[in-house]
Amino acid sequence: MSRRMVLILAVTCAVAVGNIYFPQAIGPLVAAGLHVSPDSAAAVVTATQAGYTAGMVLLVPLGDRLPHRSFLVVLLALTGLALLAAGSAPALPALVAASTLVGLTTVGAQIVGPLAAGLVSADRQGAVIGTLLSGSTGGMLLARTFSGTLGEWLGWRAPYLIAAVLALLLATVLAFAVPTTTPSSRRRYTALLAGPLRLLRTEPDLRRSCFYQATVFAGFSAVWTCLALLLAGPAYGLGAQAVGMIALVGAATMVCTPLAGCLVDRYGPDPVNLVCMLGVLVSAAILTIGARGGVLGLTSLTLGTLLLDAAMQCGMVANQVRVYALRADARSRLNTAYMTCAYLGGSTGSWLGTHVWGRAGWWGVCLLVALLAALALARHLRALHEFRESPARTRAANADDRGLTHGAGGSDQASYGASVARPRRRPTRRGRGDDDPPGSAAGPPASRRSSRNAVAKKLG
Repeated sequence: MSRRMVLILAVTCAVAVGNIYFPQAIGPLVAAGLHVSPDSAAAVVTATQAGYTAGMVLLVPLGDRLPHRSFLVVLLALTGLALLAAGSAPALPALVAASTLVGLTTVGAQIVGPLAAGLVSADRQGAVIGTLLSGSTGGMLLARTFSGTLGEWLGWRAPYLIAAVLALLLATVLAFAVPTTTPSSRRRYTALLAGPLRLLRTEPDLRRSCFYQATVFAGFSAVWTCLALLLAGPAYGLGAQAVGMIALVGAATMVCTPLAGCLVDRYGPDPVNLVCMLGVLVSAAILTIGARGGVLGLTSLTLGTLLLDAAMQCGMVANQVRVYALRADARSRLNTAYMTCAYLGGSTGSWLGTHVWGRAGWWGVCLLVALLAALALARHLRALHEFRESPARTRAANADDRGLTHGAGGSDQASYGASVARPRRRPTRRGRGDDDPPGSAAGPPASRRSSRNAVAKKLG
């Protein structure tokens, strides 16, 4: 896959993710333009996020059943039409309905990841996934600034209409730029919907990757949920603009994630995960100084949130590389399970953060982050211990059974998709995997097998 293709896919991630976040910055403008209360206008953001969650569950698994190019083009075209409807909505109910459709269809970033993983060699997956995640981060950060500034100049409808043009233009580009791919599964839609739960049950390394990201993302969400409360409190007396300025510092993670991807390609996901978890623990210690207020406190908040953002995003790169390596024929379903668990962890972290803040203040929030990171670290160390204690012969046999590739330097750690390996069903002679319908298993017919056996007996 060329650098041009990687750039196009990164822009796709930025546009898709940006559609989720840009409505957050124009809520007051929507309230004033449609003559409703700010609380009522907040339903637009809620509808977008609810639609996105539904799209993760209902649409992303289809990435294993449909050709990626046509699927992405259709999704972006539908997103563009939904954004046009939102920008032309005459009243709040119509805007909420259109926003739900925007969230439902703007799941292209979750299709791009499995697509890219299938187009690059194993020793480049980390770097490519890190670049795509940089695009998602950039879309998340820039969308709020873009929509807020544009909304102040041209009104709340302008961000929707321009985002619609971008989505439709990108759909046209992808229709010609993305290569044709063959679907990896033939299962029916209902079976695809149940696939993420089945994979969570059968893939131990998917479960631990989900646990890592859910716990770290929970701490991340707790910090950013309570940071505005801390800055608005007596220790600082600042407004929401200060939170936005600190959030812009997180743009540095756009540089960190490609670097983390290269390290994953070279050393494997587990060492990078370990460093990221330790980074979250260090960030929690730095963030505690923020409770003091003043210049020192504000500096510690900036550095602590920067380290937390970088650790969370780089850990996501490592986890996604591990998850995509589990089963090439089910990457979209694996991604659905992984991202759903991550978002559930983030929602839980926001809820826990507000409750801990009400009882223990900022110190309690930092302790919560450290506790969550310690849980992930304990699980990770246990997995590493189990892998090292397993016999070398078993590890080699399982690695061969999984078809793992070796990264730079010839180390199997650079590409092993799981610390606790387990046998995997081998593909049939025609290359069909576990997802083929009954009766489609390939192989020589019984008559041919019997004739071969007869020839072998004569020769023997």
